[in-house]
Amino acid sequence: MVIPIYDGNPFTFKSPPYASWALIAVNIAFFLWEIGASAGDLNSHTASILPFTFRPDEVFLNGALPDQWLPWELTLVTYTFVHASWGHLLGNMTFLWVFGDDVEDALGHLRFLIFYFLCGAFGAVVHYFANASSNLPLLGASGAIAGIVAAYLMLHPCRKIWVLALMRIPLHIAAEWALGFWIVVQILNVMFSNDKVVAWWTHIGGLIAGAILIVVMRPAGVKLFDCDQDRIVKRTPRTETIV
Repeated sequence: MVIPIYDGNPFTFKSPPYASWALIAVNIAFFLWEIGASAGDLNSHTASILPFTFRPDEVFLNGALPDQWLPWELTLVTYTFVHASWGHLLGNMTFLWVFGDDVEDALGHLRFLIFYFLCGAFGAVVHYFANASSNLPLLGASGAIAGIVAAYLMLHPCRKIWVLALMRIPLHIAAEWALGFWIVVQILNVMFSNDKVVAWWTHIGGLIAGAILIVVMRPAGVKLFDCDQDRIVKRTPRTETIV
């Protein structure tokens, strides 16, 4: 288990990462609304929250769900804003904070938002094909975050990042090792884990989408696997505070 802290990028961007910041703000705001809608009990999601989640079996129900549930096509996007706990939310938002700005800088604000939601949607689609009869709600931004991880790894595989290994050991290592390990863990869990709570296939779908979309959507002049720049440019780590 590795948790990113920062990637040593001093925010020398063409423009501040407004889209990443907005996504973080909306996710936090939605979760605060969840707490209120659940009357503070996050162990059981209320009827106010479930309509925003994606349910694989809803695809075949053809409107048989209660009227307040959103069409399943819309939940391919809305499920990314619903989180099960503070830990679930902060884990996803940490990845978005550390890596999202670089991917946004490469794609631009609007393309980044499209990229983010396409990765999340494709993650849900892959989850659907792996669990077509499941009535368990899919929630969380992990599919979109996995897409960002794949894109960052293809843009800056050699950039040094700080991570917490095993939740406590700080390491300063290349992204290809830290994020490569994270990807291997996702694949191993798909193959061997019996955990039905974590939607591992959603992570795989997001990774696939991110790897393809960064190639297709990147503007002219944005290089892939740009190790030379990451090794030559001297960077000053930024300080980050989670509030």
